[in-house]
Amino acid sequence: MVVKQKTLKNSFKIEGKGLHTGVNVTMNFLPAPENHGFKFKRVDLENKPIIDADVDLVIDTSRGTLLEKNGARIGTIEHALAALTGMDLDNVLIEVNNEEAPIIDGSSKYFVEAIEKAGIVEQEAERDYFEISEKIEIFDEKSGSHIIALPDNDYSLNVMISFPSAVLNNQYATLESIKDFKTEIAECRTFVFLREIEFLLSHNLIKGGDLNNAIVIIDKEISQEELDRLADLTNHPRVEVKAQGILNNLELHFDNECARHKLLDVIGDLSLCGKRIKGRIIASKPGHGPNTIFAKALKKQWKKEAEAAPKCNPNDEPLMDVNRIKELLPHRYPFLLVDKVVCIQEDEIIGIKNVTANEPFFQGHFPDEPVMPGVLLVEAMAQCGGLLVLSQQKGKFATYFIRIDNVKFRKKVIPGDTLIFKLKLTSPIRRGIANMKGVTYVGDKIVAEGEFMAQIVKKED
Repeated sequence: MVVKQKTLKNSFKIEGKGLHTGVNVTMNFLPAPENHGFKFKRVDLENKPIIDADVDLVIDTSRGTLLEKNGARIGTIEHALAALTGMDLDNVLIEVNNEEAPIIDGSSKYFVEAIEKAGIVEQEAERDYFEISEKIEIFDEKSGSHIIALPDNDYSLNVMISFPSAVLNNQYATLESIKDFKTEIAECRTFVFLREIEFLLSHNLIKGGDLNNAIVIIDKEISQEELDRLADLTNHPRVEVKAQGILNNLELHFDNECARHKLLDVIGDLSLCGKRIKGRIIASKPGHGPNTIFAKALKKQWKKEAEAAPKCNPNDEPLMDVNRIKELLPHRYPFLLVDKVVCIQEDEIIGIKNVTANEPFFQGHFPDEPVMPGVLLVEAMAQCGGLLVLSQQKGKFATYFIRIDNVKFRKKVIPGDTLIFKLKLTSPIRRGIANMKGVTYVGDKIVAEGEFMAQIVKKED
């Protein structure tokens, strides 16, 4: 089933304090065009730089996920990104006037509520999923974190946390479908151990921390006098410890709220891999560091798969045989360089050419060492791209390639090779101009690639 990309129907605003910086922050969430993704715009800085939600820009994960691009930073972005992903959005521009997202209550709840109020609209472009086809796994020795991705028809997660604590030892959380994010995960708040608070304050952190934006866990005996001292140190009202080891200022939404919040963080951090995930994530002892290591592994894998040769079964019936190809293209022997088309979509085509020793160009290029001329590889890709464009037109049209850029030849083509052409539109066809990227494979190796611009012209009757 084709799933379309989505963006906000209306903009919305979130305001609050940054957890670690304590600065007042305003975030404006705006609708964005197709294939935009999630981006942050620092409107308080000169030239208003844009920071992509990209794992390659992560520079620190010690107490949240921090991105930096050309000196511009934005931190603690995981709760907002989890909300955008959990609410099924693809394209949003986030204007922010400081270097850290507001913590609010330490969950994604207020982002989700604002998204619901703003509304969601479907766009024309198809959503591009990263479908997990085989196990992807990392183990982080420093933290003991172990994260695995497995094939699944949905985006689901299993998270287990473990701390050397009598109050918070092992907890487990499951989200069977990302569709349940709002009800099962969004309101789950971040947590901190009381023993960490003084340390964090001494390192100039949690300036914006408040008893209303975190679950504070006390797992070691502490006197009321010491508790009062810490309250005074942080300029907060004095509180008491509940029987289960949390401060008395709040009630838990779920018995395993801490594990559910870690699951929320995993969703936010993995959104930085750059694609919507379709698979099951199993994370043991996750954290922002291991999460972003895994996001890099996911990005590396989907980029590798995107560059891989298409899988072609010679037993499958072609979608276009040579007779159909001759109906669309004017080329004839010895210049028709596509034998069949095995896959065609709205923006992509896969074509095949079998290179034999009987090709006429081998007589002179070269008699003793037959090599297919690179210019003919470019021509073959252009013909395949022409088939993609012409198959979508009603009436009689021709394509004329008016620009070719960034052509590279990586490996020679010789008799016996089967060429696989993959041509993909890089932008929608507008005003009779088509832009596309072409790649030619032999087996799983790229032999040639280039970028093409073609003009579509209606034929005279």
